[in-house]
Amino acid sequence: MSASPRALRALVLLAGFYLVALAVLGVLVGADVAAWIWAPAPVAIKVTVITALLGYPVLRGAFALGEGSGDEREALPVTEAEQPELWGTVRALAERSGTRAPDEILLVGEVNAAVSEDARLLGLLPGRRRLYIGVPLLAGLSEPQLHSVIAHELGHYGNADTRLAGITRRGRDCVLRTVGAFQERERKRIGKERSRQEKADAKRLRKGKKARGVDTGRTGLRYRVMAKPFQAYARFYLRVTSGVGRQQELAADRMAVRVAGRDATASALREIAALDAAHDFYQSRYAMLGVEAGLLPPRGEVFGGLRRLLADPERRSTLAELRGGLPADEESPYDSHPPVAERVRLIEAQPDDGRGADPARPALALLRDTERVLARLEDVLLTPEALAMERAEWPELAHRAMYTRATVGAGPLRTALATAGIASGSASGDLTALLDSADTGRLWLVAGYLPKSSDAARATGRAAREFLRPALEAGTYRLAELALVEKAGAYWELSWSERVRLRLPGAYSGGTQGAPDMEKAPDIEEALAAAVRAATADAPDTAPLRTLLSH
Repeated sequence: MSASPRALRALVLLAGFYLVALAVLGVLVGADVAAWIWAPAPVAIKVTVITALLGYPVLRGAFALGEGSGDEREALPVTEAEQPELWGTVRALAERSGTRAPDEILLVGEVNAAVSEDARLLGLLPGRRRLYIGVPLLAGLSEPQLHSVIAHELGHYGNADTRLAGITRRGRDCVLRTVGAFQERERKRIGKERSRQEKADAKRLRKGKKARGVDTGRTGLRYRVMAKPFQAYARFYLRVTSGVGRQQELAADRMAVRVAGRDATASALREIAALDAAHDFYQSRYAMLGVEAGLLPPRGEVFGGLRRLLADPERRSTLAELRGGLPADEESPYDSHPPVAERVRLIEAQPDDGRGADPARPALALLRDTERVLARLEDVLLTPEALAMERAEWPELAHRAMYTRATVGAGPLRTALATAGIASGSASGDLTALLDSADTGRLWLVAGYLPKSSDAARATGRAAREFLRPALEAGTYRLAELALVEKAGAYWELSWSERVRLRLPGAYSGGTQGAPDMEKAPDIEEALAAAVRAATADAPDTAPLRTLLSH
């Protein structure tokens, strides 16, 4: 479908929202007029107040047309002088795609690429173009795969998708904001009604009467009824626009195949699905590992450290499995993209074009002065609070981050020991005091000072112990970790193949840079967990934990 019919359809859908809004407002105004003509003044005033409250969400949605419609994402712009090879690649791909090249290239921290256009006259006239490229894509894709991703995005320019996106986005924002305003009003109404009724019930109970409770099914009923026309139109609007969006994505895929080749395009989609999972894992388990301790990785590694994870042999094996088994996502009529598995199937079903996905250099090689770019990206994307954090090399970051977590985790138990009057001040001393308490039958006396839920506070006997046991075991484990660090020189070791683990110093050399040499064979964590369970059992056995502390 050409741009003009699609523009007309987008405008008709947007106008439909205003027709619904005008119809609803007309009903409310009609109710006001009828009330003032035929009802007594007090009733007419009440009706006017109610219709004003109900009409506010409609007006709020209708007059939100220009709010939040622009593309305001944070990104690092790179000029042609700074990155000539990247710009040259994009210009060449735009020429092969038969469309005008973007006016700006911006780097983002997401596993994504996107395009936008500052179109004029509700998208009827072209405007300034921007291409967004996620640095994780540069880190994880080959050059041919990146070419297919960029060609896909440039295909949206060629189909005028970016110009018409402004109209679609404005209509969607208006409809969803109106529905959201009604839901917000309903929640507030229910909250006020619940608070009022709870106070009334408290008075009734003091007088020996039965509480009435709150009927939330009826509370806010007016708002739910008023929202129904907009909810129905929102479902219709999203179904239509999402269906169009899916067709646009398939058209852009065909452009990517034509420009970059079938195999590169299919492999890029497979790689991005795996890369997305790897990036989320890296950010949560590595990049943000030290935030609780006020630490970040070295400059440039918040986004650049993903390369270390992708280079690890064991992680590469896991990523290969993810590439080979794309999830069969259940398609929803409201999805803006077809399922990745379906897109890959359609691409791989096309005839072989003779352009195989041969090994090529990584896409990150397109960047000049990569480390400087990664550091500048942090300056743009991280908050001022994050930028003010201390930077630490990876081994030091892992140890200090886990030490902070252990300190926090042991805090409630150390407070309980102090409250019981048997704390010593050091981690090893506190653990020894706890073990002595277990040997003398006072373990659960100490545990009784741990924070309790309302259910735990009411429980007695064995039930009370079972409520407290998880907190006691967790606190003892953390306290034991701190004691091993203090007495035996234990150290948390970073690995790109597995999670951070607690290690005991070994006799051989060649450990991780910046950390003590680590003994690889024994798994101290398994032995520690077993010793903690024994020490906190109903019949405590503290010998295994004392033996570990004697290392």
